[in-house]
Amino acid sequence: MHIYCVFCQTQRCEVIADGLEKTGVCETVYPKITMRERKEGKNREVLRDLLPGYVFLFSEEGIRDFSVLWRFDGVVRLLGTAETNRELQGSDADFALQLYQRQGIVNAVKAVRIGDRVHLTDPLFANCEGRITKVDNRKQRAKIDFVMSGLNCSTWAALDVIEVTEPEKPSENANDSQA
Repeated sequence: MHIYCVFCQTQRCEVIADGLEKTGVCETVYPKITMRERKEGKNREVLRDLLPGYVFLFSEEGIRDFSVLWRFDGVVRLLGTAETNRELQGSDADFALQLYQRQGIVNAVKAVRIGDRVHLTDPLFANCEGRITKVDNRKQRAKIDFVMSGLNCSTWAALDVIEVTEPEKPSENANDSQA
């Protein structure tokens, strides 16, 4: 599968994604992430843009003529390099493919709590240097910092802590010296 990414005016992304799908040139994903917001004392889940302004394109045959992109008002630029025919490579392609497999929807991310630290276990963010930098326990969400196409990105996501363990404690005799 050939994978591309287009940067667009944020308010035009859904229209551009829908329009590109209708051309039959490619399938698109405009990724959304599940967020938890607190309203009237209760947490509720809502979908928000994961990467505002970015639309991922997927094509079995590869796109040879990118002129179809420029027909859409709001397309700013195509990511990637000329050497790779603008295709995403490495961890960026892996990230996009995982989004495609999830139909563009990232549900609550999985994490494990070890002592007072929370570690991200969701495979979506594994290859793009994803890490949790803040946790809001009340709203059951986490701020995730990650790298996409060389850019430092961050997003808030609904958080499901799947395991609670205590850090290993040093043995009582470990610091004892022998006389």
